[in-house]
Amino acid sequence: MKNILLLVVFTITSQFIFNPSSIAQSNTDEISHLLDLYHDNDQFNGSVLVAEKGQVVYKGGKGMANMEWGIKNDADTKHRLGSITKQFTAMIVMQLMEEGKVKLDAPITTYIPNYPKVNGDQITLHHLLTHTSGIPNYTSFAGFFKNESRNTYSPEEFLVFFADSTLNFEPGSEFEYSNSGYFLLGYIIEQVAQDSYENELEKRIFDPLGMKDTGYDHHGTILKNRATGYEREGMKFVNSPYLDMSIPYAAGSLYSTAEDLYLWDRALYTEKLISAETKTLMYGAHADAWGGAYGYGWSIADRDGELEIGHGGGINGFNTLISRYPEQDQVVILLNNTGGANLSGITKGIKAILAGKDYDIPKKSLAKAVNQAINAAGVDNGIRLFQELKNSDDYALEEQEMNALGYDLMQSGNIAGALKIFKLNVDEFPESWNVYDSYAEALMVSGDDEGAIKNYTRSVKMNPANTSGIKFLKDLGADTKSLESKVEIDDAMLSSYVGEYEIQPGFILSITKNGSQLSGQATGQGAAEIYPKSETEFYLKVVNAQIVFNKNAAGEVESLTLIQGGNEMVSKKIK
Repeated sequence: MKNILLLVVFTITSQFIFNPSSIAQSNTDEISHLLDLYHDNDQFNGSVLVAEKGQVVYKGGKGMANMEWGIKNDADTKHRLGSITKQFTAMIVMQLMEEGKVKLDAPITTYIPNYPKVNGDQITLHHLLTHTSGIPNYTSFAGFFKNESRNTYSPEEFLVFFADSTLNFEPGSEFEYSNSGYFLLGYIIEQVAQDSYENELEKRIFDPLGMKDTGYDHHGTILKNRATGYEREGMKFVNSPYLDMSIPYAAGSLYSTAEDLYLWDRALYTEKLISAETKTLMYGAHADAWGGAYGYGWSIADRDGELEIGHGGGINGFNTLISRYPEQDQVVILLNNTGGANLSGITKGIKAILAGKDYDIPKKSLAKAVNQAINAAGVDNGIRLFQELKNSDDYALEEQEMNALGYDLMQSGNIAGALKIFKLNVDEFPESWNVYDSYAEALMVSGDDEGAIKNYTRSVKMNPANTSGIKFLKDLGADTKSLESKVEIDDAMLSSYVGEYEIQPGFILSITKNGSQLSGQATGQGAAEIYPKSETEFYLKVVNAQIVFNKNAAGEVESLTLIQGGNEMVSKKIK
């Protein structure tokens, strides 16, 4: 299976480095060095600003804002923000509240009279702000991006996608991240202010703060210093798919720079936009979320004994993170334009540098090194290097990267080489259904139908959601009846799996139940349905991941094991 979407985790590939205080370098130099390592390993490409006590410690860029023209990223490069947009939407709502124009406990039908009353009469602005409305997240709808991402909608036209949806739970009873709620807040702002969401942002926030390089991103606008968004395909980067920015709207359509976001950070220490009392309300722990809490447009967490107020964002070709530490007066702003970088890991390293503590540095990609060896002297040369380096502490072996290398070889016509790489991946990751699927595909292309049937069958047995594997088995003339049976699990057992599981500190996988259907939702991401393979083993259809629920001697669920990308992570049940 070629296309793999990371739903839950970025793999942590790092190694220990000695305390930076033993090295004669300033924090600025050390941060730059750390970012260079991430960039050299293709793990970060973007703009950065780090500040402490009102002084910029580091600002600059790594890699290219535009790869075609060789234009470098810098601190003034404009990046799409994704869900960092939500904190600006929440700020306008707070301002309208102070002006007496909205009430947080008022039902949304107060401001949108034609919204379906069965839902609108019980959902308040507070519910929308805190992701506790129960409105399904429209970006998680099946086929949504494939069918709608290129279309332009007015906010009123777009509401029909979710306005009459059945709620996932009673408003206020649970937390479930939903772009739909913040889309609605943007529309409510327009109704109350009698002006566009974009204009309200300009006159209420951007103009007063001098944020001249921040705004609503329109595809047609000629925007100086705008970064291009890229995503990884195989061992290379490609342009990200087009997304009409009317779709993310007040949930994710802004662009900004690291420098402008620093102006935003500084303003949040003042009362220039809202009062101190309202700021306390905005940063309140209104909903338990992701091992911490969610306020109004901000995630609130304890990070190693320090208060962290932050938010991440992800949108086609970009991922972003702003992390504020008000007790230390520190901020780390990371804007990446090559998709899914491990920004939390980078932030953790930068924070350690500021504190003079030990930190981790990224490992090199073994697949990348193997690819270079193949390009230099052929596949056998690459495999020799693989065997030499696979146990090295300096290199990270990732199933997905090796898989991508196999597909690159196959697409270039080197089927024999692709077979060797896919077989290597099978040997290294024998518990992953995906490696057997990819190996089977290469075998089928090579004309080895018997080998393809054997490996497709093993893949489907390991992951019944592999519908493409079943299709190819049928095309190859194999009997698939025994592979398509449905597993039934009683309601009590399904209910025992519901809860929150800590993958990493502050990174939580929430398991919820709607009828007989379980869903999983990771911190900052949309929900995805999970399906039973057995009483304790489940799989996802939208991504390459599986979940195993673990019970103690008393039969109580105490943890789950997340299997993804060749990694197995045991996550304790914390709620």
